[in-house]
Amino acid sequence: MAPAAAEGRLTVAGAIDSFLFHCRYEKNLSPKTLKAYATDLRQFTAYTGAQGVADVSGIDRGVLRGFIRQLFGTLAEKSVKRKVATLKALFHFLEREDAIALNPFRKMDVRIREARRVPRTIAWKDIQALFAYLYRQKAKESRGAGIEYRRLVRDIALLEILFATGARVSEVCGLTVGAVDLDGGRIRIFGKGARERTIDLCDPEVLATLREYQRLFHPGAMPEGGYFFPARQGAPVSDQTVRVSLRRHVRAAGLEVHVTPHMFRHSVATLLLEEGVDIRYIQRILGHSSIATTQIYTHVHDSAQKRIIATLHPRRRFRSAQ
Repeated sequence: MAPAAAEGRLTVAGAIDSFLFHCRYEKNLSPKTLKAYATDLRQFTAYTGAQGVADVSGIDRGVLRGFIRQLFGTLAEKSVKRKVATLKALFHFLEREDAIALNPFRKMDVRIREARRVPRTIAWKDIQALFAYLYRQKAKESRGAGIEYRRLVRDIALLEILFATGARVSEVCGLTVGAVDLDGGRIRIFGKGARERTIDLCDPEVLATLREYQRLFHPGAMPEGGYFFPARQGAPVSDQTVRVSLRRHVRAAGLEVHVTPHMFRHSVATLLLEEGVDIRYIQRILGHSSIATTQIYTHVHDSAQKRIIATLHPRRRFRSAQ
């Protein structure tokens, strides 16, 4: 779809519509990416409108610098970086389509250095306490085996997969029936950039829970393309549903901590590092395209260094003569 123009002029709104059409139907980007692009460009449209800029021809480096400066006043570096990347993709598309003569990002050296933040994890004792509570509740509810029991089994299955695989919550919600092989003890996860990875499920309790979930929610033959965790009308269970359920269970378990589904991912990586697992294996498990992304967990791992050296270093086994 060529960029839309009105009376020979390319409006900002028309350019964005064409770009989003290109992203949806030609690049076939994920709904999540499309939503992020639309959000970023809606914010940019509001800014250009406030500046009295209605046409793309009116967007120069001064307009872009003003927008980026405004972003830094309200957002974290990571969010600013994403929005700038979205704008760069938009203008690259317009330049490639010959819709603009000059890309305003040319000769603009925009470097956004993100502050390195240590990923937030869940304490091991809290993970244990949460699962212990869930399985106790499951044992109590099993007497009725009604809708509450089914919902609880589903929630436990979701959390078990999150913790077993370290997958993103969106990846778990989007699992298809064909991607879950409980007989072989494997799950195929489709991650960012259409990358696929296979994770083994080796824990008997995890497999038993997933088999029970499958028996309750998929008693008959299901098309392989159907979702393993379906919601209404064939859609997958939403990320927000998982977040709300998790918060509810954390409170019910008496844990005074803030827990999100993504913190399971951080916790898996950190706990594997503490067990001495090579970071390259952790990279594969998490589906990171670059080892640099995985290496942020080494900073979390360093926090356990003093405890490890104090309790496990061989020097503690002897005392020199005084």
